[in-house]
Amino acid sequence: MKHKSKSQAAAPQLPFAKPEHPAQVYLAKVDGASRGNPGPAAYAVVLRAPDGAAVFEIGKYIGRTTNNVAEYYALIAALDYAASHSITRLRVESDSELLVRQMHGRYKVKSADLRPLHERAQKLARGLAHFAIEHIPRERNAEADALANAALDGTSSHGTLSREVYSREMHPRTQPAAKREAKPAAEPSRREQRVRARYSAGALHPLEALDLAEGDVVELRITKKSPA
Repeated sequence: MKHKSKSQAAAPQLPFAKPEHPAQVYLAKVDGASRGNPGPAAYAVVLRAPDGAAVFEIGKYIGRTTNNVAEYYALIAALDYAASHSITRLRVESDSELLVRQMHGRYKVKSADLRPLHERAQKLARGLAHFAIEHIPRERNAEADALANAALDGTSSHGTLSREVYSREMHPRTQPAAKREAKPAAEPSRREQRVRARYSAGALHPLEALDLAEGDVVELRITKKSPA
């Protein structure tokens, strides 16, 4: 009898482990890229409405990290966008077998870097009326792959972030009409979250999950921790 490896030990199955296909589901193709693994990394999301119309695209450089971390950043960006734009039914396609199987509960999450990202993705996914994530071959994810690599190509030879990050929203009807109406400017609300981060390659890399939506503006107060 063939035994499963420890990395593939079975975990409790989640509701979206066997995806269904109800009507009016948005499709997000996500991808992460890292040159060096770890090395300069970026993620990308291509989101389409149920009728196939382009809704949102982003390719974003995130500093020096692993490919798996970048894959999770892509998934979380798609989920954050859905949550902040009243999208309640979402199917995600990724060419990362690890990401998909960890979200299905088939693989355990042993990496300390991935664990908070996995927890964040699970929390966001459970907030949707319908969520499914499926593994696809790399050739079927060419659009997201190209965006992630374009974001990487926007970095300098020293690995620092270019000032231009590709991002566009192309389908405003994803928001209810009431949300599109102009409203008087309000004083921004303040909510503090204390997070540890590691500084590397000119960027801060959070060590815990961030309760943030894509596009949120934050104020940083940095306290340098002395080595023990």
